[in-house]
Amino acid sequence: MKLLKPLLLLVSIVAFKSANAQDIVKADVTESPLHKANMGRIVFMKDTIPMAKTTAADLLSEITLTPNTNLSMRAFMPNSLTNLQHKMALQQTVEQLNQGNYQFTYYVDGKQIYQENLHKGAGYAYNKNGRTALTIKLISTLHEDMWSRYMFTRFMVRGGEDALTTGSHTLKIELRPYVVTPDVKVGDLIAQGEIKLIVPVVDAKNKAIQAIQSNSGWPISAEGYNKQLIMDLNEKILQNKFKNINGIVVIKNGKLLIEEYFNGEGRDTLHDPRSVGKTFASAMMGIAINEGFIRSEQQTLGDFYDLKAYQNYSPRKDSITIKSMLTMSSIFDANDNDDNSPGNENNMYPLDNWVKFALDLKVDSSKKAYAQWNYFTAGIVVLGDVLNKKVPGGLERYADNKLFKPLGIRNYKWQYTPQHVANTAGGIRLRALDFAKFGQLYKNNGQWQGKQIIPKEWVQKSFTKQIALPADVVGPGNYGYLFWNKTYEVNGKPYEVWYCTGNGGNKIFVFKDQSLVIVVTASAYNEGYAHPQVDKMMQQYILPAVTQ
Repeated sequence: MKLLKPLLLLVSIVAFKSANAQDIVKADVTESPLHKANMGRIVFMKDTIPMAKTTAADLLSEITLTPNTNLSMRAFMPNSLTNLQHKMALQQTVEQLNQGNYQFTYYVDGKQIYQENLHKGAGYAYNKNGRTALTIKLISTLHEDMWSRYMFTRFMVRGGEDALTTGSHTLKIELRPYVVTPDVKVGDLIAQGEIKLIVPVVDAKNKAIQAIQSNSGWPISAEGYNKQLIMDLNEKILQNKFKNINGIVVIKNGKLLIEEYFNGEGRDTLHDPRSVGKTFASAMMGIAINEGFIRSEQQTLGDFYDLKAYQNYSPRKDSITIKSMLTMSSIFDANDNDDNSPGNENNMYPLDNWVKFALDLKVDSSKKAYAQWNYFTAGIVVLGDVLNKKVPGGLERYADNKLFKPLGIRNYKWQYTPQHVANTAGGIRLRALDFAKFGQLYKNNGQWQGKQIIPKEWVQKSFTKQIALPADVVGPGNYGYLFWNKTYEVNGKPYEVWYCTGNGGNKIFVFKDQSLVIVVTASAYNEGYAHPQVDKMMQQYILPAVTQ
């Protein structure tokens, strides 16, 4: 009998080793009582609290969704992701298993809304190999650059927002592993959990149409529109369904029809529209050419710079025109949509001379002028520098005299390059009502109150489809002179629009066949939902409301 306990212990050890003999990597030991008690479950918390400090009181059964909500989840798993994948594909190496990842499935009130096989790059390999608990943020007011936040945003944009109507709902998340064999193979359920989400009722007075106050600088429209749709839109903004929306201004037939503000901004707020400001460079170029300070947009950079004094000189640089910069189709080795591109704007900002950065770039041997669209912020900085060199008094004074004062715009603020030149890369701050003036100026073919400010011919060139946009990168559409072009479809009817756009979801829309100018100011900077949510607002609320 004395030998029985050691014998049983030996059997237990052998059984334990046998049970784990199939593991391909060493996973974390599951010691936490909380982990053991919740094996196979997903729990929810307000923050990513360390396991050792997490108590039962931190686990949420419900949460109210507001603009200040934070929500995290933790999945308690029986093994690491890599080991669970290994059971599905015994022949694969760790590196091959890491080509797979987690599959997330989202349900609202028992209905599957969204499913995503995470990209293999989401999460570090050492965490997939070792961690037996997955702790991630789903919603965060800190707006961190996290794959988990972006995934949750995709769930919301692709059905979650519509499913989560006012009231109480049950959100359920299921977690599974998947491998690539080379086909995608999904494994058994790892963990699941649910939480009650409460979407609060918005007080009727808060979502009501905001009265247009006096002294707007615009004649007030007496035209009717679908006010219920705008109230519904206001409600979704207040419920944070449409996030970080700051202002909506609608000009119809030259008169102010709608003026709404949110999230602490108001009529006199100077809003940062990011790359919307690029289009002001186009306007100023048109004015400067008309006044003879620049001969035409066909002039080359060699007319303004000694290109041989810069790095990576090539005779092909001599052929780069102003027009190719205005249409984002120059031959510079630059693409802001490619993180690895030498000319990516993020490589420019830390430097003390942005123009030199642009002119030092190599040309791309695979590019032909006007043949390929690549977003090139540094090129627009060069256009601003060209203007600053050639117009009397410099760009800032010239723009004030030739554009802003004629439009009655007094309250605005430039950002500057390191050389203290007005920054045409973007960021010029105006009121939403004054962004609308800029849009209406183009709608009027360059006229304002009977005076021709921008040549009509320049407006027409700006609104010409100079080059097609790459649909796989930015979606279908075309590009003019620092203006974008696309067509919305509402109730089966097309609405073609030229527009300025900037990070965060900022827009100035100038419609081709309708007497409409619409401004949306937003601060969803660097958020994946920024632009899609504005498209949804336009198609489902604003356009149907004002084109009835």
